[in-house]
Amino acid sequence: MSKRIYVVIGSNGQLGSEIKEISQNLEVDFKFYDFPKIDITDLAKLSAIIKRDKPSVIINCAAYTAVDKAESEPALAELVNATGVKNIVEAAKLVDAWLIQVSTDYVFDGMGYKPYNEKDATNPQSVYGATKLQGEMQACAYSKGIVVRTAWLYSTFGNNFVKTMLRLGKERETLNVVFDQVGSPTYAHDLASALLTIADKITSVNDTFFSGIYHYTNEGVCSWYDFTREIFDMENIGCNLFPIESASYPTPAKRPHYSVLNKNKIKATFEIAIPHWKHSLATCLSKLNK
Repeated sequence: MSKRIYVVIGSNGQLGSEIKEISQNLEVDFKFYDFPKIDITDLAKLSAIIKRDKPSVIINCAAYTAVDKAESEPALAELVNATGVKNIVEAAKLVDAWLIQVSTDYVFDGMGYKPYNEKDATNPQSVYGATKLQGEMQACAYSKGIVVRTAWLYSTFGNNFVKTMLRLGKERETLNVVFDQVGSPTYAHDLASALLTIADKITSVNDTFFSGIYHYTNEGVCSWYDFTREIFDMENIGCNLFPIESASYPTPAKRPHYSVLNKNKIKATFEIAIPHWKHSLATCLSKLNK
């Protein structure tokens, strides 16, 4: 049996870097691409790479993720998050490849009070959320398209909330963090592992029954304030932490107040066990300290 080939787009980001790390232990031929080596807004060049590599799965981690900047750059955000995904779908069709598209909790308005499932109505409140939803629609229109929504992503790689809080906690005597935005922190290593479990299953069974939308975050729920409190406690950081309302920290893009995602579907379909966010945070901090 020939070796499976996976193309990973956006390989230098948090999630792509975690996939790269895990890939070293797998019997799969991985092709890792990031801009400018691959440009998802250029259909001709993208198609040429996909036709050459002939992957069975394309995992798209590439996105315009500057949430606030997107409010003033809507055309660029749409080009990457929507048109880019449309182009990947067109390229995937050429070789009959599966597409795993990573999306976000920002497709919801955050006004809910119980964990969002995959069938709940979307209502993005930002340019970022709206363009990611457009990308979801492109992926879902493809018979071999899978969308995995996630939230509050952090990693040992790249810039993220955990690293920022570690730095600020050591630099400052006091810090204010919002307490009225609630969600589930997600360790990118855990999400990467889940995506590769999905890739393994769909290439083994190859049934379009698997296509559609799934939710993945770590288990458990907290506010950004609670998350920061746990980071400081685990690292013995003595910075004085104060909870504030989102209204005291205005941003160009509106953040969802409630971002908790129901993960029953992904757990049942792909037999994925999901760690609690505190357990995964401890793992990440341990890696960072090494």
